[in-house]
Amino acid sequence: MPLAETSSGTLAYSDQGTGPVVVLLHATLHDRTDYTDVAAALARRYRVIAVDWPGHGDSPAPAQPLSAVLLADVLEQFVSVLELRDAVVVGNSVGGFAACRLALAQPSRVAGLVLVNGSGFTPWTPASRAFCALMGHPGTIGAVFRGLVPLYMQATTVKDRDVAARVLARARTRAGRQTAASLWRSFPDPAADLRPLAGGITSPTLITWGARDRTLRPSWGRAMHHAISDSAYVEFDTGHLPFTSDLQGWLGVVEPFLERVLARD
Repeated sequence: MPLAETSSGTLAYSDQGTGPVVVLLHATLHDRTDYTDVAAALARRYRVIAVDWPGHGDSPAPAQPLSAVLLADVLEQFVSVLELRDAVVVGNSVGGFAACRLALAQPSRVAGLVLVNGSGFTPWTPASRAFCALMGHPGTIGAVFRGLVPLYMQATTVKDRDVAARVLARARTRAGRQTAASLWRSFPDPAADLRPLAGGITSPTLITWGARDRTLRPSWGRAMHHAISDSAYVEFDTGHLPFTSDLQGWLGVVEPFLERVLARD
């Protein structure tokens, strides 16, 4: 398992295949193994790199509290360490926020974006801010995730259920609760709101959305589509991870996009 050293800590990642680069980024309390089947399929044509965020999977926890903005900073450092350019970055949930931030900060490193029920475009209200503040307590994570994970996963496949079980197991640990709480506290930070910056995203973007997710509304995905000028939007009858619920359907949309933006000379 390769490791990358950044100023924000050590990142574990997988690296398979050769060719144009695809980077895979996961959600809070998830890990890179969410993408095992995706990576296996794409590695036939591409170099596929799947990252464990700090404090997730095989990556140790960072010295400072995690936040959405910190993950975006870590991603910038990671692609610099690996000298990646012209990559398609696939980001699920908070991974989608980090992917967009990279496209804004270092557009030469991003050939395209695939956002999967991504964050950063939430219309904040007093109620949603209060919910994030509540979720910012580790004790709340332990209690609420038992109901929250089924709500957003909407598991229908064996892979869905495996992912949900891993997330719930992490939420039962002290480290997992602290990690999730720290990230949830950070979500309403103005620096994590991409809406005012969306016009600066010039990378071709494919937005894929699991419409049965009960935590991230499809209307937010459509708003993301309208905000990013060069974007397409596709809904799936799935939960938060269309690529584990409907792998072939999701690949059927994503692979033509990759072919277009990563076309070899």
